[in-house]
This record gives sequence, structure tokens and C-alpha cells, in this order.
Amino acid sequence: MYMNIYVVKSGDTVYSIANRFGVSAERIISDNAIIDPSKLAVGQAILILFPETVHTVKAGDTFAGIAQQYGIPVIKLFQNNPTLTNEPYLPPGRELTIFYDVHPAKNIMVSGFAYDFIDPAVYESALPYMTYTIHFGYGFDENGDLITIDDNHLITLAHAYRTAVLLSLGTINRDGTFGSSKVDRLLTDSDFQNKVLDSMINEIAARGAQGMDIDMEYIPPQYRLQFSAFVQNAAEKLTELGYVLNVDLAPKTSAGQPGLLYEAHDYKLLGSYADYVFLMTYEWGYTYGPPMAIAPINNVRQVLEYALTEIPADKIFLGIPNYAYDWKLPFERGVTAAVTINNLGAVNRAVFYNAEIQFDEKSKSPFYYYTDPSDNSEHVVWFEDVRSMEAKYNLVSEKNIRGCGYWNLMYPFPQNYLLLNSMFNIIKIWGNTVP
Repeated sequence: MYMNIYVVKSGDTVYSIANRFGVSAERIISDNAIIDPSKLAVGQAILILFPETVHTVKAGDTFAGIAQQYGIPVIKLFQNNPTLTNEPYLPPGRELTIFYDVHPAKNIMVSGFAYDFIDPAVYESALPYMTYTIHFGYGFDENGDLITIDDNHLITLAHAYRTAVLLSLGTINRDGTFGSSKVDRLLTDSDFQNKVLDSMINEIAARGAQGMDIDMEYIPPQYRLQFSAFVQNAAEKLTELGYVLNVDLAPKTSAGQPGLLYEAHDYKLLGSYADYVFLMTYEWGYTYGPPMAIAPINNVRQVLEYALTEIPADKIFLGIPNYAYDWKLPFERGVTAAVTINNLGAVNRAVFYNAEIQFDEKSKSPFYYYTDPSDNSEHVVWFEDVRSMEAKYNLVSEKNIRGCGYWNLMYPFPQNYLLLNSMFNIIKIWGNTVP
């Protein structure tokens, strides 16, 4: 049996589901981060995986020794056992999954963004599944001096899990806000531009990172060619030193798509200069917009299919949201603002309010309604679960692109990472050259 995504029905319990599939209740609870096994939401998606080979830890066992015994890379132990941490002591009696009854054929790269204030435990939980992490966000001031973040501890942690690190350059100000006014000088003053890029490259070298990400949005359309030339300049400098360049692209469906977010992002030019591109295929449902799926698969598909007409498939990362929105109803444009929560929190909120989770087949996204008794207000929540993630991963396979990436890694999502691990072999480029 490969795997199963089971949708909870009325009367189901963790234990009845475990009996049905012949797996332990403890595994279902752990794999799906279920807080209270006595309470499930109707419509909740549960990931069921089937261990094929399990190792029981003996006194003196080490990660390296166990991996060698079964002929697998050490990192595979962490990918197959999401609660495992990189600590020197393994308690005897602990059971570790060595192989699941699933053998994915496709190799992909995976990336994810993180701020420097991420909870280290949450960051660590994602690292076994990442090819790259992208640290957000470095910036520059009006003098071209670099604005840095405190991420050395995260780089060290990433490397412990064979994860490469890219430093993300944007128009960040020292107070954390965005300063689009600085774009004009960056794109038109070659001395200023080279100062910023050279400073970033020095920072990459000093921190032991593996490359750079460029995240610049809402660039005035008259700078389309200058922005592409800036990316070309960055690519030439980085390539010469053996570093990687990733560029984040607004979700376009045509070359001439109007709008400040889109016009300066020339897919063909930017895709030709960068090593990789990250499609920002999310935020159809957004904080100040009407309630809807954040990343509807039909819209995501449109963007990817256009991107493939301009950019080689082996350069494309499909962007995936790792967050949820809760809108208070009725929605009123200019007044209503959704509250951001995480995907695990969305399920727990459904359990708390006894809401039935529904699944929209067109967008391949889960949602539900609930009433908050404190003020008798109606709410709707759109989020991601393993069903919506599977739809996105199937698109990655169908189009045979380089991989996928998350905005962002700030929230835990263990069942997603296990699904990812069951569908793909995740390429690790830091340390050994093979996964």
C-alpha cells in the first residue's frame, strides 16, 4: 500500500482510523500533529503512511551506524522520522522508520523562506526536506550600505542538515519596511548597483552561504529592462565565484499582463539569467481581498503553463503557501482584513468550533465556516492540507519542473513534509552530492 489520505467522517476517532488501516494510533497522532486525539474535525484530512522497515534503537546506536546498516544516507532517517532531532544521544527502544511502503521515482529540489526570528525548532523541523533555505531579508540604504540580519545561527543549523542557504536581497529598510524609492538608483546607477552587489557577495562569503535570492516587487514598469540587466549583472558576479542565483517572480499568465506587480518581471529575460526562479503562485486569497483559496490549483496551473513557455522547466520552483487566512463575515472591501494563522492552527480552530471542513474541487483547497460565540460573528477560513498540497505536487510531477518552494517556513506543517517525502526524492546539494 502506497499511502492514504483519509477524510474524517462523523463518529471517527484516531483509534478507529488506526484500526481501519492497520497502523498505530501513535503514528497517526505524530505524523498529523494532532493535539487531542479524542477530537477530530469532520472533513479533516489525515495522512496515513505505512512503514515497511522499522529499526528499534539499541544502546550505543548512532545515526551514522543505523544509516550504514540499512544502506541509506543519514538525512533519510530525519526525513522518515519528522520528530527526530540532530542530538548525540538516541534513547534505546525508540522505533525509527527506515523505509516506507513507497518508493518515489522523481528527484526534485525544495526551497523555503525564513526570517531570522524563526523559532529554531520549527526551522529545524523543515530542514531535512529543504535543498535550499532562503533567509529574508537583506536590504540596502540610500548610500548603498548593506542592511543585514542575524542569521548565522540558522546557517549553521541548515548546514547540519545538508541544506544550502541563499541570502535574499530586497528593498528592505532598516526598520523592516519596504523602500521602493531606492529601486530607481539601484537600477540606473552602475556604481551604486555594484556596491550593493559586491557587499552582498562579501556577506555570502563571510557567512558561508551558497548564493543569493533577489526578491524585488512592485518595480515601476519603465524599469523592466534595467531590472533584467541588474539580474544579469548579479548572475555574472555570482557565477564567477560558484554561487547560485534565484529570482522571485510575480505570478503572470502572459507577457503583457498589466499591473505594477507584473510588468517589470520579464519572465524570458530573468529566466535566462538566473539559475532558478521562484514563482510566487499564491495570494489570490489575501489579507484585504475577498475570501477565497490562497493558491487555487487552476490559477496556479495557468501561471506555471505560461512560465514554461518562457523559462526552462529545470529552472522553475513552484511557490506554495504555508499559512491560512481567517476572514470575518460579511466581507467589506477596504474594511475587512483577514487574520493570518497556520495550517495546523486552522484545523485546530475547526475542531474547537466544531466546524465541518469542506473541500473545493475546482481550487483543490479546504475551507470551513464557523461562528465565534464571543460576538456571534460568522467567519470563513481557507487553508492548505495534504489534499491541496498533493494537487500542487502532482502539478510539479506533471510539468516535470525543478521543484517547489514554500512561503514560508515560519509555521510547522509535519504532515505536509511527510507527504512531500513520500512523493519525491529531495535533492541535497550541500555536503555529499547525492540525497
